[in-house]
Amino acid sequence: MSPLSTAAPLRASLIGAPTDVGAGARGASMGPEALRVAGIVAALTHHGLEVHDRGNLSGPPNPWLPPVQGYRHLAEVVAWNRAVFDAVSAELASGHLPILLGGDHSLGLGSIAAVARHCRQQGRKLRVLWLDAHADFNTSELTPSGNVHGMPVACLCGFGPRELTHMGGEAPALQPHQIRQIGIRSVDPGEKRFVHEQGLEVFDMRYIDEHGMRHAMEQALAGLDEHTHLHVSFDVDFLDPEIAPGVGTTVPGGPTYREAQLCMEMIADTGRLGSLDIVELNPALDVRNKTALLAVDLVESLFGKSTLMRQPRPAR
Repeated sequence: MSPLSTAAPLRASLIGAPTDVGAGARGASMGPEALRVAGIVAALTHHGLEVHDRGNLSGPPNPWLPPVQGYRHLAEVVAWNRAVFDAVSAELASGHLPILLGGDHSLGLGSIAAVARHCRQQGRKLRVLWLDAHADFNTSELTPSGNVHGMPVACLCGFGPRELTHMGGEAPALQPHQIRQIGIRSVDPGEKRFVHEQGLEVFDMRYIDEHGMRHAMEQALAGLDEHTHLHVSFDVDFLDPEIAPGVGTTVPGGPTYREAQLCMEMIADTGRLGSLDIVELNPALDVRNKTALLAVDLVESLFGKSTLMRQPRPAR
């Protein structure tokens, strides 16, 4: 039985969202199938979860057009996030742990907005861990690309078009103090100022280099209790591209395999994981599905894969 079994549902639901409509490169739309081919269902089942694969959501195709008033494909991004919001909300309401298989990181809007609404309704606290090479705190004024996968955290904090900021019916969906960003190493100058103005807590790669992943995770997870829902939004470009080449926006100098494993194992040790995004996997840029296999390996650690030194958490 999974060590999370006393604090999180044993039933998990996979929700595929095969779109790259919010990204600047094509290919993340193939991510859900690559994760399935890499054995994510068998891996989770092995760790005591009852896995329900809900298949893939449907939505508009990627029109691949330039930005309009600062946003690329806004209508399509909204449609996909509405579908994700509804699907994640349904799984949470049924007591399942939703696992979003992306797709680009703009989909984190719908996923986290659904989790935030669920926590408000249940009177639970929410902590979001944003594992990423990028802060994703851009606005249309700060980025010329208009790619919404660089904006989801800002939109969740209330900065952006109403169609996205009010996805859960209440804005902002998140307060900055609810988010911890880990592994950040690529931030635009204007975005950097905005992050500081809003007081986001960021454990960037310099912090990890200076203090180590263990200390960074201890700080990021501090204050969790039995009333806290922990959401992990795992952008695969969080990882160093030497070990995870299959992403559209590689940034050198990310966490090593062991650092990433420690990150995931410490999250698992809390017993608070309640929902998960796996996004930005781009099989078109991968090598023999290497990145998808690594992502599944790390997700196993989120759900209790352990070395000999780790003892199962006692039942409560």
